[in-house]
Amino acid sequence: MSVRIRLQRHGRKQSPLYHIVIADARAPRDGSFIERIGVYNPMTKPATIDIDRMKAYEWMTNGAQPTETVRAILRFKGVLYYKHLQRGVSKGAMTPEDAEIKFRAWVDAKEARIQERVKATAEERKERAAQISGSVKKVVKKKVETPVEDELLSVDLAEQAAAETAADADVVEAPEVVVAEAPAEEAPAVETPVEEAPAAETPAEEANTETTPEA
Repeated sequence: MSVRIRLQRHGRKQSPLYHIVIADARAPRDGSFIERIGVYNPMTKPATIDIDRMKAYEWMTNGAQPTETVRAILRFKGVLYYKHLQRGVSKGAMTPEDAEIKFRAWVDAKEARIQERVKATAEERKERAAQISGSVKKVVKKKVETPVEDELLSVDLAEQAAAETAADADVVEAPEVVVAEAPAEEAPAVETPVEEAPAAETPAEEANTETTPEA
């Protein structure tokens, strides 16, 4: 049986919430699953990701294949890095203790950067509230590491937006055809003044009739 690690959509239409699940590759996207190993909420800033790293690693070692979005999540949460360290242990490049120390250091550094991003977001909200209330604006320095989560967020939303807006695109194109044809029907109205042009020549004929008696 082919097993995938993928996202299962929950929540409202404009407020999605995704479960990270282990499921049969043949099962529908929102159908039954084998196990849920995490939650991904792209609506928060920064995006909230809660995942069981060890469960994800065990399933990957057993052959489960993550989707593109889930792979980005696993990379962000250090699961792929942990897999890399364990490969080094199996080859004798390091001891399990050394691998665990390196992984813990990596996780602590990553979590520290996330907390910095959370604090920066809180300061940005205070600044916007200060602008609305008319108080003095406060300068906030943004961290360089923050685009990592924004990139992860955009990857997932791009996939979801493409699926959700595909049907809307067909609806939008239909009125454009009708609007484009409407001006074409009004074109004969422009030709009507051309038919009145001979009427302007009739005074010229009358002028000729008036000049003949004078001769």
